[in-house]
Amino acid sequence: MSFTYKVQDTPRGLADAFIVGEEFIGDDSVCLILGDNVFFGQDLTRILKKATALKEGAVIFGYPVKDARSFGVVEFDKNRKVISIEEKPQKPKSNYAVPGLYFYDNQVVDIAKNVKPSARGELEITAVNNAYLELGKLKVILLGRGMAWLDTGTPEGLLKAAEFVEAVQSRQGFYIACLEEIAWRRGFIDDEQLKAIGESLKMTNYGQYILSLLNDKEI
Repeated sequence: MSFTYKVQDTPRGLADAFIVGEEFIGDDSVCLILGDNVFFGQDLTRILKKATALKEGAVIFGYPVKDARSFGVVEFDKNRKVISIEEKPQKPKSNYAVPGLYFYDNQVVDIAKNVKPSARGELEITAVNNAYLELGKLKVILLGRGMAWLDTGTPEGLLKAAEFVEAVQSRQGFYIACLEEIAWRRGFIDDEQLKAIGESLKMTNYGQYILSLLNDKEI
């Protein structure tokens, strides 16, 4: 695998990512995910495939939370048509927070370039979403029960995420986000390649887990 990246020299906000990364985006649609967000759930792959099928407009997600005042909040009608998005409102219009995962068509680059900085001097992602809302091109997909969304941006959040991963892996025996397993199950690598990787790591629990996958193909 090969990775290329650019550095945001100063904190100019999330929407600046589309300006900084314009040459990477090219003529494509694009997904933005915050590096400190963790998503886990049985339907996650299906949901992401639905979002990547986007041809026009933008897709955001709604995640039910007990207290939405600390988040961006999406309001929608009974047909799940987005009505409004507010950033950290004192009186939330719904209990659905907008997590740090967004899908946009190529128009997002121009939209980001025309966003005016907020009071804190940043290009807010909420402003981009509101621009799509004004165009009538903003859709929301709700993440329901059984879907976990964890924010690891603080020491406390990182600890909670680690405890969650440990609990799932210890109880079920499946590794979360094992890239080799994902590549193998998606057909990117074959049995022999998976075995070679496992053999190279067989002195570790991780390597033993990779090798065990070859004996449990039906799972």
